[in-house]
Amino acid sequence: MQNKKFLIAPLNWGLGHATRCIPIINELQRQGAEVILASDGVALDLLKSEFPNLKIHQLPAYNIRYPYRNMMLSMATQMPKILRGAIAENRWLKNYLKDNPVFAVISDNRFGFYNNTVKSIFITHQVNIKIPIAFFQPLVDKINHYFIKKFDECWIPDFENEPNLAGHLSHGIADKQLKIKYLGVLSRMKYFAATQTYRAIAVLSGPEPQRTNLENIILKQFKELVAKKTHQSEPKNAEIQLSETKAPPQYFDKFILVRGVTSEQNSDFSHTNIEIHNYLKTNDLNQKILESDVMICRSGYSTVMDLVNLKSKAILIPTPGQTEQEYLAERLMANQSFYCQLQDDLNLEKALEQVVNFKGFDESFAQNDFLKEIISKLLNN
Repeated sequence: MQNKKFLIAPLNWGLGHATRCIPIINELQRQGAEVILASDGVALDLLKSEFPNLKIHQLPAYNIRYPYRNMMLSMATQMPKILRGAIAENRWLKNYLKDNPVFAVISDNRFGFYNNTVKSIFITHQVNIKIPIAFFQPLVDKINHYFIKKFDECWIPDFENEPNLAGHLSHGIADKQLKIKYLGVLSRMKYFAATQTYRAIAVLSGPEPQRTNLENIILKQFKELVAKKTHQSEPKNAEIQLSETKAPPQYFDKFILVRGVTSEQNSDFSHTNIEIHNYLKTNDLNQKILESDVMICRSGYSTVMDLVNLKSKAILIPTPGQTEQEYLAERLMANQSFYCQLQDDLNLEKALEQVVNFKGFDESFAQNDFLKEIISKLLNN
């Protein structure tokens, strides 16, 4: 019997939508399915890097940016562009399926990536989109659910019952027409024992210009922390200096910055005790995070799921004006899971002191077979 074909298309909004599709791709392949990929921008670059042997297609771009600190204003001004992107990808899929039949399409937050001639699955953790103005909440929910109902199923990467990760974003759904399945945690990352070498690793992602803004802030503070540590440990006489120069550097003197940029030429370089990488493949990034005492990152949902799998301590920095990330950061700090600071008030020295008081998640969160079972049922239908 010929393998069933799946066309998987994550949204290019940072790297999170693409990274959380990686375990889905791996599980489909493990169960004998053939996978074809489609996306644009940095998400496309990531998929090419992770799956060089798979067919991959370029889709029309949404080109989402955050020109304003207010999320609603940023999204409202770009809504025509987003709708054009959804219409264009819907047309692309219709034309593609004429000559390339597939068993199912899986869209991670691409609202236009469905077709009535094939089983269409939508992945999101935001069936309830959090907005700052309560008056408009019913309208936003109605529009969101209108598009989700175009798909045959909605897969949510979270747990159906308490305790869960996304709270109101993925639960308390009033619209009963949504055909929902909960996948548990979706993460490409795996925990294993590793020797800690670095004080902290900062892993950046998300739309511009805020990705670059945070990069500049973190790099400046990394340099200040290294300089302060160096100054504090300066020897007071030649005898001490001789002994200290022979000693290996301590892990808390070293930092890593992963910029989350895949489309530029490789410009990796090393500052004193600061490693800087444009991008790291999954296995390399997995290793570096586990070698680090703390991870510094956005409070994007895919990143939170990675932290669960890695059992890592974390400092979360929500993208300014992105209500979903602000909600997640507040929720996770309130339940003592991860420490949070706002970008404008970022103080890494203080944060690295406070993060030890936060417990992360119980390892049971990372252990489930929901994805395996859902894909098995899908393939055997």
